[in-house]
Amino acid sequence: MSDRQRAERKADRRMRRYEEESLMLEKRSEEFEVFEEVFDRSTLEGIYKLIHKKVIDRIHGVIRAGKEARIYWGKGPEGNELAIKIYYTTTSEFRKGMVKYIEGDPRFKRVRKNVRGRDSMIYLWAQKEFSNLKLSHDAGVKVPAPINFLRNILVMAFIGIDGVPAPLLREIELSDPSAFYKSLLKDIKLLYSKAGLVHGDLSEYNIMVWEDAPLIFDVSQAVLIAHPLSGDLLLRDIERVNKYFEGLGVDVPATVEVERWIKGGAEELR
Repeated sequence: MSDRQRAERKADRRMRRYEEESLMLEKRSEEFEVFEEVFDRSTLEGIYKLIHKKVIDRIHGVIRAGKEARIYWGKGPEGNELAIKIYYTTTSEFRKGMVKYIEGDPRFKRVRKNVRGRDSMIYLWAQKEFSNLKLSHDAGVKVPAPINFLRNILVMAFIGIDGVPAPLLREIELSDPSAFYKSLLKDIKLLYSKAGLVHGDLSEYNIMVWEDAPLIFDVSQAVLIAHPLSGDLLLRDIERVNKYFEGLGVDVPATVEVERWIKGGAEELR
């Protein structure tokens, strides 16, 4: 390679870098400055890359914030609304709780103990949630459609209108709790029989009410039915759902009846 070719390549790299930095500056807003206060450099670089890949066009305000992650409302290049979930990489207690859901998952059987490192564990968790969302969505379960993920960032379809998220089950009075309960059980069964998953942490806090129907989200801890914990987690999901709807006056079947029906051992529930 001649000196001239090397100089031209170097100039091209500088131009590309300039264009990328200009794009990032254009995308920045007051909200983006908040990112710099909350998230580390690796997360910011991940956001930049998703913008550059045209997965994300704009990021607006926080719609939910918890101990493990923040969810932002955003827009895609075609104006589609996005939910952008960004996991913190500094929550040590949260990382400890992840281990039992990952180490027993056959999809990650090659993962070694050293994945407990700070960033690698969180990145794996985001990948796991994306994988679970895809399995669920492809099976016809009502969940946010997965779009992309990178590092500790998960991009999904936004459930709501103009940045206002659909209400959680616990936040709304249902017009027909019995019908909603039956619809939810069908989704739990579909999740088990078609997606091969057990949610593992199902409650009124991670079920949305969208178009008068249940929509399940927060599937990061969901496990395959081959996972050694799947049986216990399924029973826990059923017990929580039954307890909540029983409190609304719904005549719920026994937990063991629901479990048998979900697993295909009964044709219908009473």
